[in-house]
Amino acid sequence: MSALGVTFRREIALMWSGGGVLAPLGFFLGATMLVPLAMGPERALLQSAGPPLVWIAAALAVLATLERLFQADLEDGSLDQMLLSHESLEGLVLAKGAALWCAVGLPLSLAAAPAAIALQAPVALVPAIVLSLMLGTAAFIGVGLIGAAVTAGVKRGGVLIALIVLPFFAPPIIFGAAVAGGEQVQGALLVLAGIALGAAALGPIAAAAALRLQAE
Repeated sequence: MSALGVTFRREIALMWSGGGVLAPLGFFLGATMLVPLAMGPERALLQSAGPPLVWIAAALAVLATLERLFQADLEDGSLDQMLLSHESLEGLVLAKGAALWCAVGLPLSLAAAPAAIALQAPVALVPAIVLSLMLGTAAFIGVGLIGAAVTAGVKRGGVLIALIVLPFFAPPIIFGAAVAGGEQVQGALLVLAGIALGAAALGPIAAAAALRLQAE
């Protein structure tokens, strides 16, 4: 198996074995499912507040997974092995990001279906909401790779990561909320796809450059 495949499988195993997958998923479901109880049964209010809330909860759930993404590699020497590998560091970072999306982004996207229904979103829009979150979480993780790499050597760097990446989370949230609200769904999905592709392409390159600086 190639180094990329080994890295992908290792990251998936670490996330599942440490329970790191359940925490963001539990936060997302808790945040979205408790809102109807707090806001009451008024349908119009839930429909107006629900779409942005789903996206904000998803963004914060992904953000919570970023702090230890490269920090643990720096501490246990795995980063040195990545730098010495015959595979490109950009490819290994992309494999870590892909594993994070499969372990966290994809479950969050699927969990958005019951969350959207609980928030009174039209049932016909649920597939589009799930698809938009698949693209949006990919964009979050692509940008998050950069923030996690820049702060890999910083103890308790969660706040710093948030300051770096949250401004870049805004475009996916804006267009994702438009999809969830049923406004220009096709156009918003195309924009989200472009953002996700850009983040997936540029994120590993920038993150790898930051990790090389951390290792010096």
